[in-house]
Amino acid sequence: MVDQVKNKGSVTIVLFSGDLDKAIAAFVISTAAASMGMSVNIFFTFWGLNVIKKKGGLIKGQNWMQKMLNIMNYGHAKKLAISKMNMLGMGPAMLKTMMSQKKVPSLHEFIQTAHQMGVKFYPCEMSMTVMGLQKEDFVDECQEVIGAVSYLSIAKESNVNLFI
Repeated sequence: MVDQVKNKGSVTIVLFSGDLDKAIAAFVISTAAASMGMSVNIFFTFWGLNVIKKKGGLIKGQNWMQKMLNIMNYGHAKKLAISKMNMLGMGPAMLKTMMSQKKVPSLHEFIQTAHQMGVKFYPCEMSMTVMGLQKEDFVDECQEVIGAVSYLSIAKESNVNLFI
């Protein structure tokens, strides 16, 4: 353990899931790593992009398929479902209430805290292109948009790589 603390290292997380509980897990890990002095990068791809989408803007895209996908996949951090027992939205409401009662930060608070701690957020270029999304569709905490090659160049230097 002493050697790990001395060599602070870095963590890279691919956030593929748009589920609230999985997004919270990614941010718990990222803020914990950042608090240990580790460099942290999160690569948001496919449904994980919903975690960092701005609120509003239902119809996005250049063609009808992209627009339909974004209507059906309308989401942002406050609208995420949970992976189990979503129960038509009651599951996330219950989880958020229980988290609040136990003084666990909300996903929005985790996003802000992670950013303040230096965690870097990278939206996936290919996923954005497929879904008809632009950088302006995402929260201001995001760094530049990157593709798989750039992600891999970051990940290959990382001590810990996680896929959520």
